[in-house]
Amino acid sequence: MPLPTTDTNAAPKQAPAVRFDGVGVSYFFEGGSYAAIEGVNLSVAAGEFLSIVGPTGCGKTTLLNLTAGLIAPSEGRVEILGAPLADLNASAGYLFQADALFPWKTVLENVAIGLDVAGIAPNEARAKARGWLARVGLGAFADRYPHMLSGGQKKRVALAQVLIRDPEILLMDEPFGPLDAQTRQIMGNLLLNLWHAEKKAVLFVTHDLEEAIALSDRVVVMSAGPNARIIGDWNISLPRPRDTMDVKLAPAFHEIHREIWVRLKEEVEKTYAQTEAAA
Repeated sequence: MPLPTTDTNAAPKQAPAVRFDGVGVSYFFEGGSYAAIEGVNLSVAAGEFLSIVGPTGCGKTTLLNLTAGLIAPSEGRVEILGAPLADLNASAGYLFQADALFPWKTVLENVAIGLDVAGIAPNEARAKARGWLARVGLGAFADRYPHMLSGGQKKRVALAQVLIRDPEILLMDEPFGPLDAQTRQIMGNLLLNLWHAEKKAVLFVTHDLEEAIALSDRVVVMSAGPNARIIGDWNISLPRPRDTMDVKLAPAFHEIHREIWVRLKEEVEKTYAQTEAAA
């Protein structure tokens, strides 16, 4: 019998963009401690769009902060692109719910600031910033200041501000939460268009299950805290490219939503019960 052979021409398996291995985070204070999350095992592939949903206080933002290197796990291990994360994650860009725009700088200067800090020549930084402003539909707004923009326009600037640095991982914490429903739909489609072009790994935190399904390749559900953990992981097989409004009309969308909501609802109710008991 011939011995099995190895295909030396096969492409090496790519490491996950993000990997959590038995991760837990506990906070210690005088007289006790609080275990925010425990036993989290999760891999996010390069170029994958993953959304995290769960009740308030379940540790969704904690997972983003771990990925960014802003906090360290109390137990377990975080890996970025196959290597342990021991400091700030230079491969990640973070888009927060609150705007992080400098009010005294123009839109162009706000987008270029990440390149300025990195030592890129001013002319080159501003040329790239103009290119990104065009991509997010704000090419004519370069000389305006943040107070002159709508909420949706500010989010477009913030998105360009993060993506201009070309991060391999995009962390998004309720980025469209403050926006009205129509603007959220527009921003969701803009994000998907940019993601299709750039294929970043995305970790997207939201309380809106419909938004999570419409955007994502996968949706994971976290349990109520304390000791929150991942209790569900769904592949979203809806065809791409997607329009975030049109996809919600598909029967398959409603089937997925119903299945996930049954599991998520239990955890939301637990959180409300805990809040009422504490009160």
